[in-house]
Amino acid sequence: MELLVATAIGILTAAGLYLTMRLRTFPVIIGISLLTYAVNVFLFASGRLAVGAPPILRDGVEVYTDPLPQALVLTAIVISFGMTAVVVMISLGAYLGSNDDHVDDEPAEIDLAEEEAP
Repeated sequence: MELLVATAIGILTAAGLYLTMRLRTFPVIIGISLLTYAVNVFLFASGRLAVGAPPILRDGVEVYTDPLPQALVLTAIVISFGMTAVVVMISLGAYLGSNDDHVDDEPAEIDLAEEEAP
């Protein structure tokens, strides 16, 4: 089970990094979302991967899962959803302002000969 989760985290991270390095805004947003999913799964897996184990200690329970990573992941999901909404609105504003969705546009070149002429 640990190998499957580690492989899933690696695939999500690789796909997220690949999409983050693209030149368009939509793949960058999807890549950042995939990276946050990879981090969330990593945090969740850090609290022990045990099937059917309770998150709270009781009498007679020897195997349990840590509830702190579960709470951290729940908080991270809410924060990442809010930040994704902010980034989508910023990229939509940039697209509507310039009619282009490239991430790293080249600045317009200024003709120096026109500026020097009186």
